[in-house]
Amino acid sequence: MASDPLYRLLAWLSPAYPVGAFSYSHGVETAVEEGLIKDRASLVGWLDSVLRRGTGAVDGALFAAGWRAASAGDWPSFDAVAERAAAWRGTAEMALESRQQGGSFLSITRTAWPHQALDEAHRRLEGELALPVAVALAAAVHGIALEQALTGYLHAFTANLISAALRAVPLGQTDGQVALAALESAVHDTAQAAVAVESLDDVGTATPLLDWCSLRHEIQYTRLFRS
Repeated sequence: MASDPLYRLLAWLSPAYPVGAFSYSHGVETAVEEGLIKDRASLVGWLDSVLRRGTGAVDGALFAAGWRAASAGDWPSFDAVAERAAAWRGTAEMALESRQQGGSFLSITRTAWPHQALDEAHRRLEGELALPVAVALAAAVHGIALEQALTGYLHAFTANLISAALRAVPLGQTDGQVALAALESAVHDTAQAAVAVESLDDVGTATPLLDWCSLRHEIQYTRLFRS
């Protein structure tokens, strides 16, 4: 059977891929609770910041660094990126969100789209891998171009948070698609900025409200999501 990189990427980033993404809101639930997200416009503004100055910027840079190391077969460098990704989380919930999804992604992909490099990474890292680095690894060893894979990853991340907002605000399905369309440039710009990063030491975040919402969510009385 011929290999189809686009087919694999679409499968891995589909909402149907069983990594548990639907159960995480990445702080959106608390932002809704606190009135920071209350309609489509405020949702778009919130996610634009998350992409350009928060998790999108960090995970995008980690994704690009992990993809390059895996593509070159430089496993010590890849493992160093994986270690940094595991530590680069502002709250316990954010760490759980990325670690659980990354571990699930690696386990499922090793079964459905096996590759020796996935098995070896699983062994070296004991199955613990942050989601952006896990997806970057699979994309690299399966021959999916960095820009294509990273843009797809950031699109899926954004779409999942919009889905969470639709359930929490609530908003209609049309509002969700309009929001996703409005964030196209943010996804594209974030991907391009991540590809251009030369050193992870130069990457940082500027979204304190996102971290605050995550911390608040840990003690929020009524919750639909795990983060």
